[in-house]
Amino acid sequence: MAPTAAYDEIADWYEQEFLPKTQPGTDPIGIVAELRSLLGNGAGTCLEIGCGTGVWASEVRELGWNPVGIDISAAMLRHAAGRLPITRADATRLPIAGGSLRAVVSIMVHTDMPDYPAVLREAARVLRPDGVLVHIGVHPCFRGGFADHSDREAAIIRPGYLNGHWTKASYTDQGVRDKVGATHVPLPSLLHAFLDAGLVPERFAEGGEPLPTTLAIRARKTNLA
Repeated sequence: MAPTAAYDEIADWYEQEFLPKTQPGTDPIGIVAELRSLLGNGAGTCLEIGCGTGVWASEVRELGWNPVGIDISAAMLRHAAGRLPITRADATRLPIAGGSLRAVVSIMVHTDMPDYPAVLREAARVLRPDGVLVHIGVHPCFRGGFADHSDREAAIIRPGYLNGHWTKASYTDQGVRDKVGATHVPLPSLLHAFLDAGLVPERFAEGGEPLPTTLAIRARKTNLA
């Protein structure tokens, strides 16, 4: 029997209720701006790791790339099927030949993955030498179970940032984290995971106000990886 992914239970809610809360044409936490800036215009296949319902495929396509997606959640992929070519797969065991891709993107999913360093190593494996990976994720310093954003003008940061852990703790019941949980990765651990995978960070961006919600990283595969 195929394993059940955490998002299988909330896929319809995610597509029909959670996503529509973001007004079309807006970019409240900077994901679109970061993707355009760090991925940029290109050609060829761009793999999205953890593509979910495929909502970012149109942005990748507008930049000239041909998006394809993988995700472990069959229920999320049912919504993605009309948006980009998809395959159900574990991000730590990609069904893709080594050294075959020019670009990989990971958008708002690293906290959903128990072993993100292994995901980065696998992304490096499938990238060509000099290929790029664009990571856009929840900001490790300002978002997590340790952060209370009930006041939209400020945030309370409690102890817990330094401890990498999985939790369902959340200041709100209107989001995703109280439903599927999240794995927190402190910033140094996240950056070391890129270096250990042979991915050299070369550009960074933050998005969201008044405190950043996202941290984005563009990294390039070294010839030695």
